[in-house]
Amino acid sequence: MNFGDLIGGYLQNAMTPSGNDRIGNTMNDLQRTKFDIPFGGGTSAGSSGAGDLLSSLRDVVQGGLSGAASSPAKAGGIGAVLGSLLGGGGDSMRGALGGGALAMLASVAMKAFMNSGQGAPQSGANARPWTGGDAPLGLKVPESRDEEQALQKTAELVLKGMINAAKSDGQITRDEAEKIIGKMRGSGMDDDAQQWLLSEMQKPLDVNAFAAEIPNREVAAQVYAASLLAVEVDTVAERQYLDQLAQRTGLHPVVVQHIEKTMGAAA
Repeated sequence: MNFGDLIGGYLQNAMTPSGNDRIGNTMNDLQRTKFDIPFGGGTSAGSSGAGDLLSSLRDVVQGGLSGAASSPAKAGGIGAVLGSLLGGGGDSMRGALGGGALAMLASVAMKAFMNSGQGAPQSGANARPWTGGDAPLGLKVPESRDEEQALQKTAELVLKGMINAAKSDGQITRDEAEKIIGKMRGSGMDDDAQQWLLSEMQKPLDVNAFAAEIPNREVAAQVYAASLLAVEVDTVAERQYLDQLAQRTGLHPVVVQHIEKTMGAAA
C-alpha cells in the first residue's frame, strides 16, 4: 500500500475549501520568504534547484488539487520527479499530488522549527536544527531501506492525522466514509487501501493513542500541518483537537504559531 498515493486521492476528494486555500497560502509564503530548503547532495535553496522544486510543488499541489484533473499528463510528469523523492507513486496524478503534499508539509515543518529556534542545537558546531539531517525525507531521495520505510510511515501518519482531524467534531459515519471511498475508487484504489481507509474513518478518535504513534517532533509538525488541510477550524472541537495534538506530541506553541502563519490559518 502506497500512502503517498492515498494522500493524493484523499486530498482530491475529501479536503475542505479552506484546505485548498491553505495550500495556496503555503506555497506563496515559501516562495515569498525565499525559504532555504536544503537538499540531499548539497544543493542549497539559493540554487535553481530549490526554485524549481517550489515551482513544481505549486503546480502539482495547488494547481493539481484545483484543476489537475483536466491536465493529468502535466501532473504525471512532475509526479515522476516527486515520486522519486518520496518513494513511489510518481507515474499517476494522485501519486504526484501525494508526493507534492508530503514535500510541502516537510517544508512547512522545517521552516517552523528553523524560524522558531525550537529545533536549534544545544551545542556542537556541526549540529543542525533539523534532527533528521540536511533535509527531511520528504525533500530528498531516501538513501536506505530504513529511510524508505520511515518516509512511508510518515505518509501513513500524515493521512491518519487528516482523517482524525475530520473526525474531531463528530464521528465519520459509514455512509460518509463510503461516499469518500467511492470517489477515490475511481482513481484505481485497491481493495486493501479501501479497507484501511474505511477502518481508520470508523475508529473512535483517540488523540493520546495517535500521538503515541508519532516518533518525533518533526513528524508531529507535518501531521499538524496536514490536519489544517482537513478542517475549517471553525468549531471548538476542531480547535481542541489541534491543541491536544500539539500538546501530546510536544510541539512548542511557537512552532505551532509558525505553522499556522505559513499556512494562513492563524487566528
